[in-house]
Amino acid sequence: MFSTIATFKGGVHPPEAKEASRDKEIKTLELPGKVVLHLQQHIGAPLEAVVEKGAEVKVGTLIARPTGFVSVPLHATISGTVKAVEECLHPAGLNMQAVVIEGNGKDEWEPVPAVAADYSGLSVDELRKRIQEAGIVGLGGAGFPTHVKLSPPAGKTIDTFILNGAECEPYLTADFRQMLERTADLAAGIRIVRRILGCGRVILAVEDNKPEALQALAEKFGEEEGYKVTGVQTKYPQGGEKQLIEALTGRQVPTGGLPMDVGCVVQNVSTVLSIYDAVSRNLPLIEKVVTLTGPAVRNPGNYRVRVGALVEELITRVEGAVPGNLGKAIMGGPMMGLALPSLDVPVLKGTNGLVLLEEPVPVSAHLPCIRCGSCVDTCPIRLMPCELALFAENDRWDKCREYFVKDCIECGSCSYTCPAGRNLVQLIRFGKYKVISEDQRKKK
Repeated sequence: MFSTIATFKGGVHPPEAKEASRDKEIKTLELPGKVVLHLQQHIGAPLEAVVEKGAEVKVGTLIARPTGFVSVPLHATISGTVKAVEECLHPAGLNMQAVVIEGNGKDEWEPVPAVAADYSGLSVDELRKRIQEAGIVGLGGAGFPTHVKLSPPAGKTIDTFILNGAECEPYLTADFRQMLERTADLAAGIRIVRRILGCGRVILAVEDNKPEALQALAEKFGEEEGYKVTGVQTKYPQGGEKQLIEALTGRQVPTGGLPMDVGCVVQNVSTVLSIYDAVSRNLPLIEKVVTLTGPAVRNPGNYRVRVGALVEELITRVEGAVPGNLGKAIMGGPMMGLALPSLDVPVLKGTNGLVLLEEPVPVSAHLPCIRCGSCVDTCPIRLMPCELALFAENDRWDKCREYFVKDCIECGSCSYTCPAGRNLVQLIRFGKYKVISEDQRKKK
């Protein structure tokens, strides 16, 4: 029913650590008492708040509107009262503008327009509009507005849509559980995306450490023309869209290019399910399935939570952390996630996991490079991380540019494999930031 052959050059094999939550069915948590909804939750144009302190809101109330095409609206995720529109701590460690809502515990919704059982009569433009109005962005972490990704410019022909079911980050199992528990909805969402793109080929890619998901999708699509269920090798970062495209099609996204430059669009499982919910039920993006796991977690599992819920409240509600044993909290997975500055930060649209680590958390040594080349062998983009890190360490931004620093996907494979414990990805990320900042200054 499916094959397991595809992979990419490079990558690493960190411990999967998925056993604590992979067999736990998704549970819906009680409503949070308060939500903090940051206006900046996606790549693109900023949002403008349309509510003020004291406003009464319901679930689905528009609270911030986009200021450009590459942007999406933001909706209230609980019913209650707007307590403030102010700067609040963001998971990235910065204070950023947010709408703070204190809940009334009633879960009152804005009226949702009825949707015909058969939504096939909607035009492609109507489908895209519904996706945009629902506030959907890429839920694999990047946060790029989905309607834009599904709107290739003139001259860009998309022949392949890839469902990203790899979920290659250690610990995380939210997408895996959704593939099992919402298989029919996922299949319907895949068909919606195919219709929007008008592509002839759909590849459903799942890492081979998830045979149950592969089997469920294979049974759903069978031998249906145009659909192929493929097991990809379990390797990190197999879920990177450029790595999936290379593994499944043999095409390489050019330097500075996008997947649509090689005729492909990639969407992950959570995003496609949100597309289905928006098109079939007119639901805005107000909740996420999040894996709460890690050595310091008492009750690991997969939980459906409202966007904007505070991490500390989430952990408390599931009696998550082992008291006095929490060394570090990571939003996302351990390879590409953010080490949280505080537990008083909210779940974002792109949050797919919370990993809690015990004390003490080891710190890498950051010794001098021994020129072994391990980072070069593992880099999935075929860069030279050792050189890029040295250039960044010595403020050689010109050399960073020359060695294609902007192509780095910040997967962390180089740091993971470095025997000298060097902070390679952190240095390269800084160099990338400097080069991009310089480019932006030149455009002004």
